[in-house]
Formats: sequence, structure tokens, C-alpha cells
Amino acid sequence: MANSSSKQFLEDLLITPSPTGFEKAGVKVWKDYVDQFSDEVVTDAYGSAAGKINTSGDVATVLLEAHCDEIGMVVQHISDQGFVYINKLGGSDSTIARAKKVFIHNKRGRVVGVTGNTAIHLQDTKNGGGKQPAWKDIYVDIGVSSKEEALELIQVGDPITYSSDLEYLNDDILTGRALDNRIGGYIIAEALRKISERRKDLKVNVIALNSVQEEVGGFGARMMSYRFMPDVALVTDVTHATDTPGIDQKQHGTVEMGKGPAIQHGGANHPKVVDFLEEVCSEAKIDIQHEATSVRTGTDTDSIFFQQTGIPSALISLPLRYMHSPVETCNVNDVEDLINLMVEAVLAMRPDQTFGVFEY
Repeated sequence: MANSSSKQFLEDLLITPSPTGFEKAGVKVWKDYVDQFSDEVVTDAYGSAAGKINTSGDVATVLLEAHCDEIGMVVQHISDQGFVYINKLGGSDSTIARAKKVFIHNKRGRVVGVTGNTAIHLQDTKNGGGKQPAWKDIYVDIGVSSKEEALELIQVGDPITYSSDLEYLNDDILTGRALDNRIGGYIIAEALRKISERRKDLKVNVIALNSVQEEVGGFGARMMSYRFMPDVALVTDVTHATDTPGIDQKQHGTVEMGKGPAIQHGGANHPKVVDFLEEVCSEAKIDIQHEATSVRTGTDTDSIFFQQTGIPSALISLPLRYMHSPVETCNVNDVEDLINLMVEAVLAMRPDQTFGVFEY
């Protein structure tokens, strides 16, 4: 990582709970950091935040975007015995939900619980034991014996996250909960910081946007991109590293952790913006990988590119292993390369930068 302050920011950002629809705490960490080097920081009604560097009202504006929310669970029902039945927030996987330590976040703080898991000795394997559970069958034990006791601690609608924090497996490999996509929030914040340090070379306006509610439909990015209508958007999110056992690369493509960020082609990705990014990477000697999309990117790029008359957009992704799990894993060198790609791309833009398909 760039320096001790940046590393501390990353760690604070990753351990701060920010379940989709309940992102305030995570956004505050991000907002407080970018406020140090932004000309202004603005928020909207639902909690998305944006740091701006304003060069001039007469030049192009580039948007750097990442979503701030993480998947999680939510309190759905409390039984008479005080067991807490849950549902998913976003794309949580019920296969890995059992036998985990979790935090239930209430208005006062958090309550510790564990998701119940029937001992293998007691499972009826002839009648479904060991199969993927339905969310309606997963419950949290918070150590109480009645609904009344439970309601003194929590209520229906409280969000839930896994308790896992971040770890460094070695100097290069980082693992933890919710790298998807608060690592993206780190990337755009650090890109904005580095751009601010090279302001004399900057010819465009820059907005770094940390959007809410991507995991349930990309709504925060939709609101803010409509509001700002930038001339170009560079979006970052995670993508599947397909270099672990059991993944069919013929079906899912080849993306390797540690081989650089991945640029996506097709769909919402504007071909001229993609060409521009490839040229920047060639000039700056930044290694990149390539992905194809047939329909949707599955990221906030899908929410941004079609606003009003269209925002030329491109997705630059961080290779990630074990997505939507408590042990998401990435290579910090890929992170740094993605930050540098964004910085060099922004600094390479002209004051009158446009990206029309028929421009030459």
C-alpha cells in the first residue's frame, strides 16, 4: 500500500459494516478520508457520497465510481424461544451461512450471535441433511431463551454481517469480508488523492463517487450519475478470478489474481473509452487482463451508462477469489495497478475530452 495513512484507511474501511441499505457507517469512513484532499464532498438523500476536484466549469468531467455496500443478512422473524430467523441482503449464499459468528447491528451498536448448525451426528442425511439450506431454515442464536429477551436486544429489520475481519496471508495477499466492493472505495479514494497531488497536470474535473445499494440493483449510482452527468465514467468493481480449482475457464473466461486489473469489453462498456484505457496502459506499462460480457456487466456500469443522453463508461475490475463469502481474497499489487490506471487515465484526458463512437 502507498503509505501508513492509506493502509489504515483501507483497514478501517474494510472492517466497518456497510450492509446494503444500511451503509452510513462505511460511507462516513470514506467521506472523512476524501474530505482531506477534495475541493468539496457532497452526499445525497440515500447516503452516496462524492469527492470533487474542480478544475473549471468549462472542461470535461470524469467520474470515478465504486459501490460502498456489502452483502449481508437481515432479521426476518423472532421465534417464541428467541431464535432469530433471517433473510439475505443482496447475493448472500445460504450454503456458507451456517456455523458462523455474526453481528446483528441495532441502533445502539451490535449484538453477537452464531448461525445454528445441527451437529453432523444428528443430521438425517436420507432426508436432506447436508444439502444447501433455504434462508427460511437458517437462524441465529443470540443466547436468549425467549422472544421478549431477544426484543430487548434486536428487532425485525436489523441488518446482519459476518464477524470476519481482514488478514494478510502474506505481503501481497489480502483476505476478508466485503472486499466486494469497499476495496473499490479505497481505489477511487486513493486515485483522487494521487490526482490531487498532481493537480498541475490535471486538465479535467474529477468526481469520485462511492455509491449505495449496488448489491440490490445499482440504485445509488443511478441517482448520482443522473445528477452529475459526467462526460465519461470509469467504474471499478471486483470480478471473478478464475484461477482456482473447479472453475471452467471456457465458460467463465481467464482472469488471474496478481496479473493486473481486468478491462471488460461489450455491453455498457463504450468501445472508445476501452480503447483509450488500453492506450493509457500501454503508455504507462500497466499490465491488464481482458474480459467479455454478452449482456450485462453486473455492476454499477449498467446503472450509469444509459442516463439521459448516455455517459460513455468503462468497467475496470479487480480480480477477486471467493466472491460473496467471508474470505474474499485479492492481490494488493492488482489494487495498486488499478489505482495507477485510473490516475494515468484521468491525467491523460484533454479539457475537451469526448468519446463519440463516430469520432476519429
